[in-house]
Amino acid sequence: IAMEGALKLKEISYIHAEAYASGELKHGPLALIDDEMPVIVVAPNNELLEKLKSNVEEVRARGGIMYVFADKDAHFESDETMRVINVPHCAASVAPIIYTIPLQLLSYYVALIKGTDVDQPRNLAKSVTVE
Repeated sequence: IAMEGALKLKEISYIHAEAYASGELKHGPLALIDDEMPVIVVAPNNELLEKLKSNVEEVRARGGIMYVFADKDAHFESDETMRVINVPHCAASVAPIIYTIPLQLLSYYVALIKGTDVDQPRNLAKSVTVE
């Protein structure tokens, strides 16, 4: 899910974005976090949620600005360092769809703010060919 969101940010808004699994946070990305680094957190309410919350606290301790996509049952609260964007509670089987949509909308609005042409992204084919 996060990889799709990062790809869309790169494709239509031309900003660098990377997706990391929460278990990989300590292996490099955490060193980049400061008060100017926005962090998008995709937090589906599953068996890894508590571990993810621990990582959120590590980002918070370093001053990272977080935008968290989560359902209300995940119990994230917005404050000065974290903005929570609530998504509908859903079955695990449809969570990838539910969480991808707001990431695509984020990419779209970032591109509009930057003034890029979202209808004709540069160097992007309209179809994928398989050889």
